[in-house]
Amino acid sequence: MSEGSFPKAYKDGFKEFFGRDFLVSSDVLIPRPETETAIEIILSLAGKPYINGVTVPERVLPEKPRILDVGTGSGCIAITLKLELPEADLYACDVSSAALKIAMENAKKLTADVEFVKSDLLDNIDGHFDVIVANLPYVDRNWPWNSGIEHEPELALYAENGGLEIIYKLLEQVEHRTKYLILEADPVQHEKIISKAKSQDMECLEIRGYQLLFRVLSES
Repeated sequence: MSEGSFPKAYKDGFKEFFGRDFLVSSDVLIPRPETETAIEIILSLAGKPYINGVTVPERVLPEKPRILDVGTGSGCIAITLKLELPEADLYACDVSSAALKIAMENAKKLTADVEFVKSDLLDNIDGHFDVIVANLPYVDRNWPWNSGIEHEPELALYAENGGLEIIYKLLEQVEHRTKYLILEADPVQHEKIISKAKSQDMECLEIRGYQLLFRVLSES
């Protein structure tokens, strides 16, 4: 692999996400624009303006929501949410100690009060959350369009069962743990994820780009 193919974000040591620069290294995925949509969805649930200035008329989250970011990586989702919704209690977890180190550095740099926990999905997580958001590994190694990701951490990219193994595992864990679940996945996977979620007593409320918004009907 030529040096020219090494991602610019890793060379620079940072990547912009939702208008802020986040530290990145080869221990974390490079934040991508499609993930910013998850932020917009949660802001809409909180009755806050989108980044484009559109205000949602109805707030469905409490004034001080508890939000969990699963598979936080660089921390870009959790940290952005805390800065956009300072009244919220933000928690974030990752199975990678190296990723959590980067996330905590970003939280310190951007002055965001986020509680970080090392956890394989919800294994070490207690309590109930108003929203769980997750950008988990969902890449199938056999996809013909996999390119440009060779330098990013395999742990954060790939999953078995057509890229769905880890997403399915989270779907099986969230019962009674949250009211809303937001998942990122490739659009080619959405139909299967929605079917699996339905079998776990969840209703798909919205598909926006790579993001799926579910209401968990068995939350309590």
